[in-house]
Amino acid sequence: FPVTIDIPLTIRKIYPHDTSSYTQGLVYVDGKLLEGTGRNGFSKLMYTSLQDGKSTRSISLPYAYFGEGVALLNGKIYQLTWQNNEVFVYDANNLQKLQTFEWPYEGWGLTHDGKNLIISTGSSNLYFVEPSSFKILKTVGVTDNNGPVGNINELEYIHGYVYANQYGANIIYKIDPTNGRVVGKMDLTGLS
Repeated sequence: FPVTIDIPLTIRKIYPHDTSSYTQGLVYVDGKLLEGTGRNGFSKLMYTSLQDGKSTRSISLPYAYFGEGVALLNGKIYQLTWQNNEVFVYDANNLQKLQTFEWPYEGWGLTHDGKNLIISTGSSNLYFVEPSSFKILKTVGVTDNNGPVGNINELEYIHGYVYANQYGANIIYKIDPTNGRVVGKMDLTGLS
C-alpha cells in the first residue's frame, strides 16, 4: 500500500560541509544549519553557515557522550544522546545548557509537530514526548504492508507527516503520525 515515489533525482546545488562531522541531527533555521554530530570525543552541537560550511557557534559534548538527533522548539534546542539515556536542552540563542532529561531508550532521531517532540530509537516506534517534562504521551509503531519498519532514524515533520530515513538503507519513509502507517516511500539510491 505505501506508494514508492519514483521521480528523477537531480542535484540542484552542493553546499560545503565539514566531512569529518558525523552528522546525526540537522535543522535549517534562519539561513543557517543547526547540526548535532556524533562519536565519542567528537560530538558537538553547532550552528554552521550554509554558504561556506564553517561553524559560527559550537559547543562540544564531553567524551562520554555520543550526540544524536536535534530539534529546535520554542527557543530551545533538544539533543539526544545515543546510549547515555540523557537528553540535553539548550538555549537556542547562546547554546547554554538549561536542563538534562533522562530517557529510557537509545536516542536516534528527533523532530517535533509544533507542540510535542517526536523521537525514534532505532526500533519501529515513534515516541511523542511532552517537551517540558519529557513524559511519553504516546507510542506509535511504524508499519507498512510487510509489518513493522525497523531502524527508523533521522526524523522531519513536514505538512502533517513524519519523514524518516531507515538507517543502513537509501529509503525515506513518509509516515502518518496518527497511526504509524507508511503512506509513501522514496528510494534515494541514485543520489550521490
